[in-house]
Amino acid sequence: MAHRAAHRTLKPEQIPVTQEITTTVAGLSDLLRQQRQAFDTAGAVSAADRRRRLQTAIDLLVKYHKPLVQAMDADFGGRPQGYSLMNDVLGSLTSLKYARDHFEPWMASEPRTPFPPYDQFGAQAWVMYQPKGSIGIIGTWNAPLFTLFSPLASALAAGNRAILKPSEVVPETARVVAEAIAEMFDPLDVGVVTGGPDMGEAFTAQAFDHIVFTGSTQVGKTVMRNAAQNLVPVTLELGGKSPAIVSRTADLATAAYRIGVAKAANAGQLCVNPDVVYVARPQLEDFVAALKRTTGELFPGGAPSADMVAVVNARHLERVETCIREAVAAGARVEYAPSAPDSTDRRRPLGIVINPPATSRIMQEEIFGPAVVIRSYDSIDEVIADINARPRPLALYYFGEDEAEQSHVLERTLSGGVTINEAMFHAAMEDAPFGGVGASGMGHYHGREGFIEFSHVRTVFKAPAYDPRREWGLLPPYSDQFLAMMEAQVTP
Repeated sequence: MAHRAAHRTLKPEQIPVTQEITTTVAGLSDLLRQQRQAFDTAGAVSAADRRRRLQTAIDLLVKYHKPLVQAMDADFGGRPQGYSLMNDVLGSLTSLKYARDHFEPWMASEPRTPFPPYDQFGAQAWVMYQPKGSIGIIGTWNAPLFTLFSPLASALAAGNRAILKPSEVVPETARVVAEAIAEMFDPLDVGVVTGGPDMGEAFTAQAFDHIVFTGSTQVGKTVMRNAAQNLVPVTLELGGKSPAIVSRTADLATAAYRIGVAKAANAGQLCVNPDVVYVARPQLEDFVAALKRTTGELFPGGAPSADMVAVVNARHLERVETCIREAVAAGARVEYAPSAPDSTDRRRPLGIVINPPATSRIMQEEIFGPAVVIRSYDSIDEVIADINARPRPLALYYFGEDEAEQSHVLERTLSGGVTINEAMFHAAMEDAPFGGVGASGMGHYHGREGFIEFSHVRTVFKAPAYDPRREWGLLPPYSDQFLAMMEAQVTP
């Protein structure tokens, strides 16, 4: 494959070398070793080098956007190319461009105040932000570009090198991503490996300087265990049952419309997708009708529709449909929008599961597909208790105009992020951290907080020429007054 040297003038050490796509654990270990060696040899990472790496990632997505969206369409068995452009290509470009345009001020060391009395004698102190080294990033299938390139933006802004592993669940997309990275990047800047679960297991056991994983909570625990072998810090972007609360003060039609639009996005296969919607009991039927009406407006021809995203494979589809069947068997009511399922492909209508038992599988597991639970409630504290009885979710949504109630909900719940009177919008904030808490993950990327996540925050103290400790009697051999001097400092 040709590399990019012909397209712009680079110094010899900056000319990308076409890399091989690594498919073996030995090759992964060797690539990581080479990146670590290059990192140690290069020393400080200039703003110019960081900007060059970020721009290369931007150029890659611009150059390869058509084969990438075609690959995602093929992998899903139906994913509108415009949606893939919006969600994955443009979402990734937004992260990369924001990092490119804002990272330089973040690099500056921050002065800190030395402790007394050294602050009076000319001591200096500061905090510097240094890259950690080589970052391992494991993407997922549901947003196969965004979960690679959005954290990569923060990692490169912080001056790191990186090795990416695309998800094997979307093999065509993984192939195009790997070929694009192999062509566009020097492997000592950004490398790529491909493979299945065995490669993923080996990947997380490598001595990276930081690992980013997007996926399920169950696999996240394995990633953390593997990383602990080498004391590698991790950023885990997981998931959970993100709740949406529809207050009695909400505009019901607007809330149903915005939740319906969110559920239609990627057929619900997004980590911040609303899983459980709480609606006041007197408003339940009106909300269900409004949700069905919204879905009908989005897909006026019914299901399947060319505008729908298919469930990624037969195994995931069977999991979602089994959850719905079990909920019905346990006494829940189910309605479909825009029409009942009648399809030989994997495009499915939205299954609206109303008041399933708390013990049902659909209430215990993240749905991650074209279904949603609606639960009726009598009091807002009942909703809060139900949310807090489950693991911390990645997102929480509140629809309503009662600011006191809104504050009550925010102060008594904990989630990765929150959007008020909409769904999923907080995850698009580049100037604010994105990540989970508890079972929904740890760490974050985006913005300056993402820069800090992938930086070693290093304290530096520079001592003054004058040291008063000897003449003040603070060093051995201690005088008779030393103990009294120390006792005098013990004050409230």
